[in-house]
Amino acid sequence: MIISASRRTDIPAFYSKWFMNRIYEGKVVVYNPYNKCGYEVSLNPKNIDAIVFWSKNYGPLIPKLDELKREYNLYFLFTITGLKDILEDNVIPPEKAIEQLKYISRSFSPNHIQWRFDPIVLTNKTPKEFYIDKFYQLAKELKGYTRRCYISFANIYKKNEKNFKLLEKKRGIHLLESDEKNMKDIANEIADIGENFGIKILSCCNDFLVGDKISKARCIDINILEELFSIDIKSKPSPTRPQCACYKSIDIGVYNTCPHGCWYCYANYDKETATKNFQQHDPDSDFLLNRKIKVIKELKEDEKEKETQLSLF
Repeated sequence: MIISASRRTDIPAFYSKWFMNRIYEGKVVVYNPYNKCGYEVSLNPKNIDAIVFWSKNYGPLIPKLDELKREYNLYFLFTITGLKDILEDNVIPPEKAIEQLKYISRSFSPNHIQWRFDPIVLTNKTPKEFYIDKFYQLAKELKGYTRRCYISFANIYKKNEKNFKLLEKKRGIHLLESDEKNMKDIANEIADIGENFGIKILSCCNDFLVGDKISKARCIDINILEELFSIDIKSKPSPTRPQCACYKSIDIGVYNTCPHGCWYCYANYDKETATKNFQQHDPDSDFLLNRKIKVIKELKEDEKEKETQLSLF
């Protein structure tokens, strides 16, 4: 099986100690928000094809990577947007993130780590010109250290709307209206820049962007994992939301636990709850949240999560 760590929260940034404790113990409790039960999942290396990490800050996990790679196949998705202090309150500076990505790339390979310039949120402070310029700056720095970049335009759900109303009141930042043609124009300009720096652009859950310059993304892609690690993975496509092309994985994160403070976040209902949950979590617990839940020993196929999974990344 493939372990996803995690679409739902930033485990490398905030829960590295908890994650390593789960590795040492060889098991983790995975929460299913659909039926509100927990499932015990083995982390025995013999049962794991690969661990796919998602993060905006790998700093806390980097000291453990050498230890982890002795037992596990590791694959990295690294989100770097340049939105710090605009739409991302508590992320690390992009220069620091770039240093981390380069370190991981040198320690593994450029094919082990994919860059996410995602989501693209068009506002009066971050219009088209902002993203074109920011992508150019970042791509220039990352040339040779990654081969792929995944992009998408933000979906603004109802629960996000209240965040943006508050953001406009506090900082005068408001969303801009945009149509598919404008978004395609932005994406194609990004693709042209990426090509100049040897970085292929792929579209995550935005199929209208797919064309001659942009391919469809599979964030969890067994074809890449099989080639990287010379293994045969028995997995099938298992989309987590509309137009997702990911293969099946088991996500060990929990919603409402990431204190990065991103205003567009899909996976936090509110920033205060996420911060409180982080502060109260127990690194020694099998379950990421410091909360008692009903635990079923084995994850069964017919009990898998049925609702759409939201993602931080």
